[in-house]
Amino acid sequence: MASSFGGINTALTSLYAQRRALDVTGQNIANANTEGYTRQRAEMQSQVGSISPAMYSRTDGLGTGVAVSDVQRLRDEFLENRGRAEHSKSSYLTQTTSAYNSIEDMFAEPGDTALAAQMHDMWGGWNDVSNNPQLAATRSTLLQQSSTVADGLNSAHSSLAAQWSQNNTQLSAYVNEVNTAATSIAQLNDSIVKAKATGLTVNELEDRRDLQVMKLSELTGATASARANGAVDVFVGNSTLVSEFTTRNLEVSGARRLDDQNADPMTLRWADTKTAVQAGGTMGAMADTMTTIIPAISDALDAVAKNLADKVNALHSSGYSKDGGTGRDFFTSSSGGDITAGTIRLAITDPDEVAVSGAPGTLDNTIAEQMADIGEAMDGPDREYRGMIGQLGVASQATIRRNDIQATVTEQVDASREAYSGVNLDEEMTNLLTYQRGYEAASRVLTTIDSMLDQLINRTGLVGR
Repeated sequence: MASSFGGINTALTSLYAQRRALDVTGQNIANANTEGYTRQRAEMQSQVGSISPAMYSRTDGLGTGVAVSDVQRLRDEFLENRGRAEHSKSSYLTQTTSAYNSIEDMFAEPGDTALAAQMHDMWGGWNDVSNNPQLAATRSTLLQQSSTVADGLNSAHSSLAAQWSQNNTQLSAYVNEVNTAATSIAQLNDSIVKAKATGLTVNELEDRRDLQVMKLSELTGATASARANGAVDVFVGNSTLVSEFTTRNLEVSGARRLDDQNADPMTLRWADTKTAVQAGGTMGAMADTMTTIIPAISDALDAVAKNLADKVNALHSSGYSKDGGTGRDFFTSSSGGDITAGTIRLAITDPDEVAVSGAPGTLDNTIAEQMADIGEAMDGPDREYRGMIGQLGVASQATIRRNDIQATVTEQVDASREAYSGVNLDEEMTNLLTYQRGYEAASRVLTTIDSMLDQLINRTGLVGR
């Protein structure tokens, strides 16, 4: 038969349980706006009295109260893994879109002062020379316009090189962030495993760890896998970044400027094995920008500069200038090597050295007319440059559309994660009232039992005295 004092313990366990649930609810409310916080819930379980048979003991089968068996962290691993994957894709496309936007802003096409307009003005200058070959003023203007084209190519190459260097600097900074975050996750793994082994609640530590894993997913496209002991392993590509309590480091090697990229390609790699890292996210986009996007555009710009120089030099060297000279190049390389967008410059500065005639000792405009026609040639530098800008625009627009779609998908996944794991203040206020009423009811039970025991102890047996 149950003890007369058993009801006190039953009410007391309810007081403890309701207060613990109130504490959990207060924690949820306090962290409603905390980044990475996961909603928690107190799991209550009824306590059962001993039912083991004994010679002189019996039980009436009633429970002995309630206890908080666990403070559950409401987290859906499927949604979290999906969220990491979508954030990785979104970060990759956002960074790629930003890179394309910077390149398009650099070229500023179409525009009155852009390279296409500068080349158009240069061909117009040759046409003016063709119409007035005897005037030094037209040849001087032509030289100025041609120098502007060379400067435009130089400037475009310098801007690409500057963007490449900025990416390289930022990528090195991100590498440090990744290595620091990996170390933090390994330390949190150690704390969580030890705390779980002693039966402590580690919900807040797991929130901090998940926040770091999400950061790595956005930076590198990292994925995570949980262990039975509470630790998580983090992977970048198919390789391990964090394995329980140990980490590996990333590093950037190779070229430090765009002009060295072809000879010694920039590589994001593992510091221990020196093998390339198959990264996604922001760092993957930056690596692709530095190894593919910018070098491809730089090579195309070099091809435009070489095409321009080859066609102009071929005609100019076959013509005769006012002073009777011939065989002179119009464009040359400032480095003495091959002509590129970064090295092209004007080879002559004297207007009298501009070759406009097809024969010596004459002022015919044969060469000047042919020069003016290069601007409309099917294989001319203008057509090649317009094709390059067109391809750049198509790639940029495709990336922007993909980024917009991915942003919508990521937003939907985040909404699902927030609905499951986020704190809803209306729901928490309802829980607050529920646990408050439960605490008040348990207090009333305790008061009632106390009154009954007072009656039993202090007043029973007093009749007739």
